[in-house]
Amino acid sequence: MTSRQLPPPSEHRRIEGFGKQALETGRNRLLVTAAVIAIAFAGIGARLVDLTVIGGTEQDDRATLTTQPPALVSRADIVDRNGVVLASSLPTASLYADPSEVIDPEDAAEKIAGVFPEIDAEKLARHLGGDGRFIWIKRNLTPEQQLEANRLGLPGFDFVEEERRIYPHGPLNAHVLGATDIDGNGISGVEAYFDQRLRQSAKPLALSLDVRVQSILRAELSAAVTEFKALGGAGVVYDVRTGETVALASLPDFDPNDRSSYVGEARFNRATKGVYEMGSTFKLFTAAMALDSGTVDMQGGYDATQPIHIARFTISDYHAKKRWLSVPEIIVHSSNIGAAKMAVDVGGAGQQAYLRKFGLLRDAALELPEIGHPLTPSTWREINTMTISYGHGIAVTPVQLAAAIGSLVNGGVLRPATLIKHEDGAPVAGEQILSKETSDKMRQLMRLVVAKGTGRKAEAPGYFVGGKTGTAEKQFGGTYRKKALMSSFVGTFPINDPRYVVFVMVDEPVGNKRTFNYATGGWVAAPVVGRVISQIGPLLGIVPGRADEEPLTLPLIDEERMKAPKIATSGMVKKASVSSGVVRPVSKPKPSTTIEIRTPPPPPVPKKAAAPPDGGPPGETPDERIARKTREALEQAFAAQ
Repeated sequence: MTSRQLPPPSEHRRIEGFGKQALETGRNRLLVTAAVIAIAFAGIGARLVDLTVIGGTEQDDRATLTTQPPALVSRADIVDRNGVVLASSLPTASLYADPSEVIDPEDAAEKIAGVFPEIDAEKLARHLGGDGRFIWIKRNLTPEQQLEANRLGLPGFDFVEEERRIYPHGPLNAHVLGATDIDGNGISGVEAYFDQRLRQSAKPLALSLDVRVQSILRAELSAAVTEFKALGGAGVVYDVRTGETVALASLPDFDPNDRSSYVGEARFNRATKGVYEMGSTFKLFTAAMALDSGTVDMQGGYDATQPIHIARFTISDYHAKKRWLSVPEIIVHSSNIGAAKMAVDVGGAGQQAYLRKFGLLRDAALELPEIGHPLTPSTWREINTMTISYGHGIAVTPVQLAAAIGSLVNGGVLRPATLIKHEDGAPVAGEQILSKETSDKMRQLMRLVVAKGTGRKAEAPGYFVGGKTGTAEKQFGGTYRKKALMSSFVGTFPINDPRYVVFVMVDEPVGNKRTFNYATGGWVAAPVVGRVISQIGPLLGIVPGRADEEPLTLPLIDEERMKAPKIATSGMVKKASVSSGVVRPVSKPKPSTTIEIRTPPPPPVPKKAAAPPDGGPPGETPDERIARKTREALEQAFAAQ
């Protein structure tokens, strides 16, 4: 058996020394490598500290401006009076690119254009090859579009979260809500007026609109515009107790979800921005100011036998009766002659004072940026007083007219129109501008128009509508065109306890076979108001009454008035100055006498009448004086021009 022989001790020590030396060398190399890595990480860390702590603010701002999309700003919802969402914001993804990170601009542009055909690949390639750090590719993507773009896997492209404003009801509330731009900034309507409020508060903005009423009003207005081949139309439903605008429509309109439809005439809000001569609806204001000031009473009236000739102009009646007309008959038969004489009795100063009270000489205080300014005469002459009495020579907005009519029927209180929901129990703003007695008389007159006058087609069974027709010729180049009409009707219901005013206007309707080619307010707009009231009455909780029971005692007119028994009248007869409208009693009261209502009592003519102080001929009647002074005023106006 042989044993293994160990190396000599000297050789063993030599081998052990080589191993230790190699081990030491490896250890030193590791230490050096670790030191280099530590220094590198320390440098990187120092640079990060410098970027984020020392110079962080300046660099962050620059990065946000040049390489990042705008920050997301949430916008509050808009709801109707019942909480129905009218406008809301949904989260969406938008695609952007950093050109500095795009490897092949041409290839990337072609692939992007394959997903979004509306994008010009050549133009996009030029932008991607530029020196910028941020460009939008496509904003507000649908989930499908985002998925397709993400599948491309292109370097330098990424998504950012944004919000898109949506309007669930499309064009239904377009002119009230308005629109936002692609960055979510309000540019019209409520979106613009309450832009800061919608940005700063998450609480929904509650409007006075009722989307159900709005839908009915717009549908009926649209049907009328289509049937009569009109240029457009406007409609308002106004709450006479609170001033809330329950519905407001203007046609043509637009779809706020489709920005391409927000162009041309569709952007114009006829209900709040457009100012129009309202025609015979203004006769209601003329009657109200005459009754309220004591210039005339319900039994009084004016001679409408002959037209009023003023220089080369003539004021005549469309439905001429050619006789003396009482105040109710002037309204029922829509007499321009009677209204003009009534207004002259009130006087120009008195007319202006009342129109100012009605809010018709100032801008409406509605919460919209699109508000029209009333057009009024620069110099208010007697001829202006006469034409304004029947709605010519002054132009106002439909929403102004609706609120002013509300004050005629709600007890004489003017409540500014508003688009904000009125909270239950909160005080209601308002100003007493007419006596309650005058308001009661105006309700009688308005009911008479629908029951027996030009507004019969506005009747809604059970809701007892009162109102007034309006037909005004439009001006073009300072000349009125008989075939270019603005046909309207303003109604209120129920007339015994008014709750709402409904106004409808149709711009340049064309008569058809059904209307015997008539295009006046009674044929065009009145039926629309009747249909609207019939549908919205039940929705608004108004219980219809018995159609065969008239709720108001109506004044007698025409044959009924002429056949009525004689009544006793007091000698304290009121007379009115033609120029000033001052009401004064006769100097010597006479004992009570009995007269017929058939004709007005003839003024006593003395045997030797002295000439009036203003230079008129002796024995001149009040009607002759009115015609003379009006003619003189016109001649002076023409001479001045």
